[in-house]
Amino acid sequence: MKIAVVILNWNGRALLEQFLPSVVNNSPEATVYVADNASTDDSVPFLKKNFPQVKIILNKVNGGFAKGYNDALRDLKEDLFVLLNSDVEVTPGWLPPLIAEMENDPAVAALQPKILNYRKKDFFEYAGAAGGFIDALGYPYCRGRIFETLEKDLGQYDDTREIFWATGACMMIRRNAFFGAGGFDEDFFAHQEEIDLCWRLFNQGQKVKAVGASRVFHLGGGTLNSMHPRKTFLNFRNSLFTVLKNAPKKKIFMLLFLRLILDGLAGIKFLIALQPAHTIAVLKAHLDFYRHLRKMWNKRISSSKNIKYYHTSSVVLAYYLQGKKTFKEIENI
Repeated sequence: MKIAVVILNWNGRALLEQFLPSVVNNSPEATVYVADNASTDDSVPFLKKNFPQVKIILNKVNGGFAKGYNDALRDLKEDLFVLLNSDVEVTPGWLPPLIAEMENDPAVAALQPKILNYRKKDFFEYAGAAGGFIDALGYPYCRGRIFETLEKDLGQYDDTREIFWATGACMMIRRNAFFGAGGFDEDFFAHQEEIDLCWRLFNQGQKVKAVGASRVFHLGGGTLNSMHPRKTFLNFRNSLFTVLKNAPKKKIFMLLFLRLILDGLAGIKFLIALQPAHTIAVLKAHLDFYRHLRKMWNKRISSSKNIKYYHTSSVVLAYYLQGKKTFKEIENI
């Protein structure tokens, strides 16, 4: 199978200078592309001068993560795409375990490696850790990361196993699976579009896995800092979009009612923590969700299936009320 490693860039010249050498040097199995999202810095001239072996895709507009990748991947012919953030350092031999799993299990649509913290390399990183899941209400969490709590990597997730979603920070996905599921939803702009895509793959009966034999290091916050209210807005709104589009039809309005209550409590928590901008971001997220409700409802793919998509009833209650901070404490409760 032919492989394309595709790095989406927007005004990230410094990140490319820091992290692209590891990708070029450690990915002999793949063709490396940088898809530039209409940058206004000198990213493209820098690439042409310093990395002539890297192919450049010029997107006409900055459509965020979702549209940026949809536009970039549309004309590529490789069998496997690796979507890789520009602030990821890859390690020698990171690709072969992912490729082998794709070859050994045709039912697998997407994979991710272990995502470790670039600054604290013996800890998992927020964006994906060792594989993503959602609870019954659609809140995401990971093996190795529950909300803000990051586990130390002690080899506890070195296995290969099915997960619910693979992180967009480093996701290998079959070309046919990506386009067969409709690609990323461009209304998301950025954040949680990979969860939406993986839920659609799940509803189609396809698998997503984490491969512990492969590891990369993610800086995180390279484009939008984790404490930025804009990120809070996108995460809360897009999580609601994902539930509305993909959850079993008979459960949706109950789920949204419970999310309204819990998201409201999150807004109060931000206020108590003297972070009013994040409280406002949560409020704006819900208002924007209701504004798009009909549009998102019309994107649902009709299905008679009522598949259980979660292992945990409520990661919020387990974490905040029961004090369970690790994946192994939370799984299957």
